[in-house]
Amino acid sequence: MIREFLYKYYIDPIRYGQPYTLVDTLTYALILIAAVYIVYRGLRRYKIAVDDELVLATMPFVVLGGLLRVVEDTGMIASDFRFLLITPLIFFTIFAVAAVSLFLGKLAENAGLVARYSRVYGGAGIAACIVAGAALVWFGLTETKIALDVLAAILALASVSSLALWALLAYGAKWDYASNIFYKLLIFGHMLDASATSYGIEIHPIHYVEQHVVGSGLIEATGTAFSMFLLKIVVLIPAIYILEQYRREGNPGLWHLILLAMITVGMAPGVRDMVRMVLYV
Repeated sequence: MIREFLYKYYIDPIRYGQPYTLVDTLTYALILIAAVYIVYRGLRRYKIAVDDELVLATMPFVVLGGLLRVVEDTGMIASDFRFLLITPLIFFTIFAVAAVSLFLGKLAENAGLVARYSRVYGGAGIAACIVAGAALVWFGLTETKIALDVLAAILALASVSSLALWALLAYGAKWDYASNIFYKLLIFGHMLDASATSYGIEIHPIHYVEQHVVGSGLIEATGTAFSMFLLKIVVLIPAIYILEQYRREGNPGLWHLILLAMITVGMAPGVRDMVRMVLYV
């Protein structure tokens, strides 16, 4: 019975690319919360400051996660190693690569080889993005197509909606802290996700589908994928307010990690969906 449960809710969805259910969604959410705390404790133990530098240097790995998901989508990897690039296993894959890069960067800093560990850490993430991006460009040129009009449309949607929400918070609600770079990244990451989802379902010739249980339920209830923008706004506004109150209480380290986790769950799938549509895969 336990075996059937595990296969139904965790193994088969990964193996066959099935939509998410309430069970696995809640499970992965709990794992994410636990992972944030464990990472926070681990970084404190090894005396790595959880600050602006760490989060900014980690951003290339967030983009890398989205790019590697598309690498798997293309079918370029035929072996079982492709399962390492499928959610949720890809989170562990990216975490392992990032952790090794961070450790090597810290060793290089301690040895006096670099001024700051972030040069090695962030540089490794950027290099990996270039390699993954080059592989996807090659695939688009040789196997499918590279639709720059799709890229421009999704980025335009994301930019306009992000600017509108930021202006509402900064000038309408008078939240000066909304101009913090990390809140801007949070807004853009989730608006990119909403833009890619809306474009893919409503406009793109392939007509993609939403796999997440909350998003698919909302789309079904409203009859339009553009309702994803409303969902993001309803979540982001109180989230930013609560995060800022938490930051002011004096725990900047955990605040940075929570923000990084929230940026990741928006930006990584947004990058993945956008690149998929550009390549028509």
